[in-house]
Amino acid sequence: QVQLVESGGGLVQPGGSLRLSCAASVRIFSVFVMGWYRQTPGNQRELVAEIDAGDITNYADSVKGRFTISRDSELKTITLQMNNLKPEDTGVYYCHSRFVGSGSVSWGQGTQVTVSK
Repeated sequence: QVQLVESGGGLVQPGGSLRLSCAASVRIFSVFVMGWYRQTPGNQRELVAEIDAGDITNYADSVKGRFTISRDSELKTITLQMNNLKPEDTGVYYCHSRFVGSGSVSWGQGTQVTVSK
């Protein structure tokens, strides 16, 4: 079982920035696709951004141009830099990993992001 430990999040005003980080306890980081999902009350988790071992990224349309996901293979971490935040970005953000071989997934505990005046 992959353990994912998140950090970052908090309260920020619209137009502000936050950075989320996620550290993975795995032996071989390169066999995992890593990403961030977001969940709001009453809704399913939705993909925000993901990145594979080749640094190929995928973003939700709503965050393109504002969020940047990156990975550090040596530290086995991923980072989500969120700029120009909007109130609709509010939610619980979950770090996610998917093992390329079996498709097995793991989730972090979630971190709250609140964008409000």
